[in-house]
Amino acid sequence: MSRSPVWHPFTQHGLEPPMKRVVSAEGAFLVDEDGNRLFDGISSWWVITHGHRHPAIMAAIRAATEAFDQVIFAEFSHEPAETLARGLIELAPAGLSHVFYSDSGSTAVEVALKMALGYFHNRGEKRDRIVVMEHGYHGDTIGAMSTGERGVFNAAYEPLLFGVDRLAFPQAGGEQQTLDMFESFCRSGRIAALLIEPLVLGAGGMKTYGADILAGLKQIAERHGCLVIADEVMTGWGRTGTLFACEQAGISPDILCTSKGLTGGSLQRCAGRKSSMRIFQRIAARPFSIPVPIRPIRLPVQPLSPIFRSGGMSPCFSVSGNCNRCCATISGDLRMTGVSPVFGKWGPSRRLTSWCLPAVISPRRGRACGNCSASAGSSSARSAMCFI
Repeated sequence: MSRSPVWHPFTQHGLEPPMKRVVSAEGAFLVDEDGNRLFDGISSWWVITHGHRHPAIMAAIRAATEAFDQVIFAEFSHEPAETLARGLIELAPAGLSHVFYSDSGSTAVEVALKMALGYFHNRGEKRDRIVVMEHGYHGDTIGAMSTGERGVFNAAYEPLLFGVDRLAFPQAGGEQQTLDMFESFCRSGRIAALLIEPLVLGAGGMKTYGADILAGLKQIAERHGCLVIADEVMTGWGRTGTLFACEQAGISPDILCTSKGLTGGSLQRCAGRKSSMRIFQRIAARPFSIPVPIRPIRLPVQPLSPIFRSGGMSPCFSVSGNCNRCCATISGDLRMTGVSPVFGKWGPSRRLTSWCLPAVISPRRGRACGNCSASAGSSSARSAMCFI
């Protein structure tokens, strides 16, 4: 057993050998204490969007510390948060108008669930059920674990978890069963929202399903007046070939959660959920406030990746964060066309025409692309965002 005082995630320390220490990181590689260069094929848990320690991001972080640390977000705002929110809304699927900042993918999902339930509570409708897909994973906080697949990692917390309705995964030949199950759940009149990983179930085994199924689920939700929450924490920021996986189904969710790749792997909390105007008006128009501070960082530099750009957007409010822990990676004059050493080339429809993302999942091919290591993901540098 290791003598280190550090408790690592998903690790049985009584069985595992002592862990190698990383002493530096740059580009697609980690360097351990023995001088070995290790190819970061998982992009440090799907976060390193532009490669480790991109010089422009590092410079932007250093500059930000000269003006901000943690700033209360109740009754105050600041230009970087406003600019970031507007840029995110421009990139998001149509109809998402507000940004709520949070601190991780798990809490992005937690807040999205609260938004959905709060929306119907404020409307005076008794809708208190959430529908999810089997094999799904949405995080490790209590609400997120409740909606994910039950198993060895969350069995100890079963008394704390709430019940949800689960759809069968749409295996080849069984797609209609999944749609029929959702229709049946919705007929009860108690479904508040469908929470789903669009196109790819990441931690559940990289299981892929077709965009037509996602579009069909959205149509059923609209017909029965329930919300759709797209958990794009893993699939967002280009991992499936479009900026957001929802784009391939031609749908706009009512709430979209994003994290991981949003951070570029350099900053620890930044984020939120994006939502539609009707949800914002029903909840945020009520007289309550939530204290929060957060700080996005502008990049007055050349584009890091064609995936990101800034532009005009809507107001936002946040639930937690630190002014220096926000998205140096996605604010600034970043364009979605052209070629980047990380992401490759994007066509005018925001679909990748060539790529080299390390763990990019192609639902149509059902495999991962491992050409490089500049994708996204890490528990140590996360950001989450919910579009509404």
